[in-house]
Amino acid sequence: MTTRFVIIGGGPAGNTAASYAARLGAKVTMIERDVVGGAAHLWDCIPSKTMIATGGAMSFSKRIGGMGLEQSDTQVDVQALTSRIEGIKGHMRDDTTELLESQGVRLARGSARFVGSHRVQVVGAGGTEEIEFDAALVATGSRPRIPEWCTPDGDRILTTRDCYPPKTFPESMTVVGSGVTGVEFVHMFSSFGAKVTLVVSRQQVLPGKDPEVAAVLEDDFLTRGVKLLKGARATAIERVLADDGSEQVVVSCDDGRVVRSSHAVLAIGSVPNTEELDLAAAGVEVDAGGYIPIDHNCVTSQPHIYAAGDVSGKLPLSSVASMQGRKVAERLMGLHAREHRHLDYDKAASAIFTEPEIADVGLAEAEAFASGRKIRVTKVPFSATPKALINNDSRGFVKIISDPATGVVLGGSIVGRHAAELISVIALAVTANLKVTDIVESLLVHPALSEALAEASE
Repeated sequence: MTTRFVIIGGGPAGNTAASYAARLGAKVTMIERDVVGGAAHLWDCIPSKTMIATGGAMSFSKRIGGMGLEQSDTQVDVQALTSRIEGIKGHMRDDTTELLESQGVRLARGSARFVGSHRVQVVGAGGTEEIEFDAALVATGSRPRIPEWCTPDGDRILTTRDCYPPKTFPESMTVVGSGVTGVEFVHMFSSFGAKVTLVVSRQQVLPGKDPEVAAVLEDDFLTRGVKLLKGARATAIERVLADDGSEQVVVSCDDGRVVRSSHAVLAIGSVPNTEELDLAAAGVEVDAGGYIPIDHNCVTSQPHIYAAGDVSGKLPLSSVASMQGRKVAERLMGLHAREHRHLDYDKAASAIFTEPEIADVGLAEAEAFASGRKIRVTKVPFSATPKALINNDSRGFVKIISDPATGVVLGGSIVGRHAAELISVIALAVTANLKVTDIVESLLVHPALSEALAEASE
C-alpha cells in the first residue's frame, strides 16, 4: 500500500522531504499557509543575503583605489534593489513549486492543525478539509522573537522581517542583539551608509564564537564607525519626538545607557511556530519553549510523526533543515535499513555573511580547552596568501583544529573573503574523518585563497 505522507510547512525541511519521499513512491501532501520555499527562508534569509551582497559590492567599490582603478561613488537604487530581491524570491519559489508538482506532490494551501494521531485539518481560502495520513512531518519553522518590552511598528521599530524589501535606508540604526543575525544587520546597514550602534549584552559580539573570530569582526566594525555598547541589555524601545521636531527611536538599557537613532531593529532570536498546531491532539510532546523534541531520526514522541527545521530545536540553519527533511524521507521509505548515516549536528558548517565573512565547523578551540581535550591548532593569515593580496583584501585567517595523535581534522574557523565557500573543505574533512595530511597532499589551485587551507594543515 502507498504510504500517505503529510508535511506541514513548505520550507527547506518540508520541500526536501516532499521531493525525496515522492521520488521514492510516497503519496505526499504538503500543507503551506504562506509561501512554498519557507517564510523564514524567502522572507528572511534570501532577502538579507541579497542586500548584504549589494552592500558588499558598495564596500568593495571603496577599496578599488588599491587595485589600480579610479574610485567612484556608488549610490543605492532602492527600487532596483527591491526588484532584485523580489525577482530572486520569485524564482526560487516558482522553481520549488514546479519541481514538487512535477513529482506528483499535492500542495494544500492553508493552516493546519491536528485532529487526531493520524488526521490533520486544513483551513484555507477554499474551505476546510481533513486529511488522513500514515506518517506526518511538522516543519512549520519559526518567526522573530518579540519581547514584552517592545512593540514593533514596521516603520521605525522593526523586526528582521520588516527590513526588506527596504522602504528606505535609515540615517541611523540601533541593532539590538549581537548574535549571527544582529552582526549581519550591522554589516548590511553600515555598508549602506547608516550610522550604526550595536547593543551587545556580553563583552564580545558573537558570544558563542571563537574570541579571535569575534575580534576581527569587532575591529572591522570599529573601523567603519560602528559604536559597540558592550555589557548592555536593552529593556525598552520607544518612539519619541526630538527637540527639532524629528522622530527618533530611543533604546534604553539596564545599566542606564540610552541610544538614540532614526530606527531600531530587534535581532534577538526566534520562536517556533507550533502553538496553533494542536500537537496534543496527535500526542506529540513539546518542551517549555514550544520546540518539538526529536531523536536522531527526527522522530517525535509519536513514532509516525517527525519534526524538522527550526521547530526541532536543533541548529536553525537551512542546510540542516534540508538534510533533516532528506533523512526523514529516507527513513519513512525504508532506506534507513541500509547503510544510514545519522545527522551529527556538531559537524554542521555555518557561516555569517558579514565583511569579512565568518565560517566554522566542528570542534571549536575554546570548547576543546574548556573540556580539557588535547588539540593541535594551526593558523595562517590570508595576508600570507598571494590571491588575498591580488584581491586587495588580506583580512582574516584560516584556523584548523586537529587531533595531535592521529592528525584527524576536528574542526576549523575561517575569517575572510569567501569563507562560506572555503569552509566546505574543512567540513568535508570533519565529516569524513580525514587527516590534515589529506588536505596538505591535495593539489590545490594557485593562486587561490584555498592555499591557506593547505598551509594551515601543515
